[in-house]
Amino acid sequence: MEYDFEEIRCYKNEEVHEVLTRLSEEKQFMKVLSTIYPLLPKEVIKQRLMSFNSNYAFQTDMVYPFLQYLEANMTKGIKLNGLDKIDVSKSCLYISNHRDIILDSAFLCGKFIEKKMNTVEIAIGDNLLIYPWIEDLVKVNKSFIVKRGLGARQILESSKRLSTYIADTISRNQSIWIAQREGRAKDSNDRTQESLLKMLNMFGDGNFIENLTQLNICPLSISYEYDPCDYLKAKEMQLRRDDPNFKKNPQDDLLNMETGVMGYKGSVVYEITGSINKDLKKIAIETSNKNEQITLVTELIDKRIHSNYTIYPNNKIAYDTIKQSKLFSGEYTTIEKLDFERYLSLQIAKIDIENKDVDFLRSKLLEMYANPLINQLSATASYLEEGE
Repeated sequence: MEYDFEEIRCYKNEEVHEVLTRLSEEKQFMKVLSTIYPLLPKEVIKQRLMSFNSNYAFQTDMVYPFLQYLEANMTKGIKLNGLDKIDVSKSCLYISNHRDIILDSAFLCGKFIEKKMNTVEIAIGDNLLIYPWIEDLVKVNKSFIVKRGLGARQILESSKRLSTYIADTISRNQSIWIAQREGRAKDSNDRTQESLLKMLNMFGDGNFIENLTQLNICPLSISYEYDPCDYLKAKEMQLRRDDPNFKKNPQDDLLNMETGVMGYKGSVVYEITGSINKDLKKIAIETSNKNEQITLVTELIDKRIHSNYTIYPNNKIAYDTIKQSKLFSGEYTTIEKLDFERYLSLQIAKIDIENKDVDFLRSKLLEMYANPLINQLSATASYLEEGE
């Protein structure tokens, strides 16, 4: 079946000039750019915007310098490891854990630009497209749209179209980044949603394993030393605990985006874990039951992501605190522990809500930092059991 991708696709190179010209007339967008590039007069920014005729040129000359600024000022450095584990001449579907709304994919593209590689297309939920200019901006930045909040029949059609778009894009030798789940894992307990794999399977005529093999899935593990949105996530957890009907509004999403971009992240590491195609063949031999295959592939992606985290002293301190253990006490100093305790106190102090439950908020922040290590220990034990 032929699908019309017009509503969801990113902009083509021949559309870039027109879209950026339109964006240059958007007061809100220009205000954002003036904040990012305070030394450039508005007219110079406008002229630069209207000079681009491709997505990649816009990304390399307009977006990348800002990513360099963020790396220099808001991180201790960003590493990309594991390129030796993939064939860089072939397209991949990168499936990763999800820490930051904007930067998970943006920093990855920045590192690819440094390696003179093509950037990825990026899956983004339409719930974040709060203003029309945001949709223009993300689509000119090689993002395609994932529709949210649809009815049952609409979900099926939308999922088939999305699956076909992803497969078509991969077949054109254009890599894609997509998060392993809808929305960020608030507690950093990263788990791949089976519904994602079911959606990815919808495009093909083959069986589940054959279809996924065509996509060349490559799990990607993202580690942040500090999550600038940790206190916002903890706040949301208390609000949901106190009111099961609590829902974030668009302003909450904007605050999360701004805090994630402009907050301090410490060390950031991207670990490419290689294609899972060989593992998919093993799963096909192990069972022909589709539901069992879906579960096994989900577990495989999770295990790849969990086992490839970079573990920081914060994670070890949080683990020992939650478990009331001294398992990692020899791997961090008293100063590091005091610094982390102070950090937690400062983050909790930023939370302004009624009936503020400090003990609950602290426990949730500790969970966020302990869970990557808990999951890595589990994944590593599992690999040892399998003799891998």
